Amino acid sequence: MNKVQKGKKILLALMSFDIGGVETHVLELACGLKKAGHIPVVVSNGGRFEEDLSKEGIGHIKVPLHNKNPLNMWKAYRMLKSIIKEEKIDIIHAHARIPGFILGKIHKETGIPFVTSAHWVFNTAWIYRVTTDWGPQTIAVSEDIKKYLMDNYSIPESQIKVTINGISTERFSPEIPHEDVVKELGIDENKIKLVYISRLDEDRSLVVHHLLEVATELYEKHPNLQIIIVGGGNDFERVKAKVEAINSKLGVSFILLGGPRTDINKFTALADLFVGVSRAALEAMAAKCPTLVAGNEGYIGIFDESKWASAKASNFTCRGEKMCEPSLLKEDLEKLLALNEEERKRLGEYGYEIIEKYYSVKKMTEDNLAVYEKVLKD
Repeated sequence: MNKVQKGKKILLALMSFDIGGVETHVLELACGLKKAGHIPVVVSNGGRFEEDLSKEGIGHIKVPLHNKNPLNMWKAYRMLKSIIKEEKIDIIHAHARIPGFILGKIHKETGIPFVTSAHWVFNTAWIYRVTTDWGPQTIAVSEDIKKYLMDNYSIPESQIKVTINGISTERFSPEIPHEDVVKELGIDENKIKLVYISRLDEDRSLVVHHLLEVATELYEKHPNLQIIIVGGGNDFERVKAKVEAINSKLGVSFILLGGPRTDINKFTALADLFVGVSRAALEAMAAKCPTLVAGNEGYIGIFDESKWASAKASNFTCRGEKMCEPSLLKEDLEKLLALNEEERKRLGEYGYEIIEKYYSVKKMTEDNLAVYEKVLKD
């Protein structure tokens, strides 16, 4: 059990607070820290999750941490120094490269305890290396990111703690009401609902294009299927054009687009089957939904007991796995669609058990507090 005295003020800094895995991670961590008796203060360039923070009674301060513009970085540096002093912050915790670089300088000037989290692997070109500060203690969200930090930044193993993406089984549950999104999108609740959730940026949308490539064949064999794609980004218009072409060809609203949203838990609640990667896959599992894990970096497939070790190793990102192909995706979707209700329920229950046992917000919070304890002692 952590020994960090309750009531510590902890600054959580990230680039923006819009829709995304890092943003959701910080939201859950902030909630976990508050529940543990601490006072989280979130700083970022703002975004849609500010409202969720406000509902939880957690403060957010807008700081231009979203890009490397020198003027913004200088402004962010001055604002952060002021916030840390005025709010009497006890610990500063960066969740991205730019906040880490700026807070690292403040740490060196003031001695305030400093922690960073590595949520992804980053470009290691020299210009990025000189603007990266991992601090005295680093939290990695998977074993492969820990190895990346040790191999590329020579960070001692003793300075890295591996944690998880904590998933709230209250926020993500099959019991979440979702009638409003069913009505909004015209979802047919009598059909098998296959939900895909991801940021639709060009470097994240490979799998949705594979899904669209096999969609017509899936419909011809399974006319009781409906596909729902949720997410937004710089590839959204290309995805939208393909969806419209497929629906026009079939003459039905087979594929629906939800766009970018914060009510993701309503879609995991209504899903009968799920395709996605990383945090989105974990959220679907929390809602007891049979999940096919696939992303830009690789392909794990239908999550069951045989896939647990490989999924755990990469934090469900599929890094190091075989690459996704339309044929692989179609083959596994056919397998899922062939399962009876009892078999799908068993898959969903297994996924939920994994979340409850290994991916709780409480565990993630305790992992972070253990690292805070270390830097407070230094």
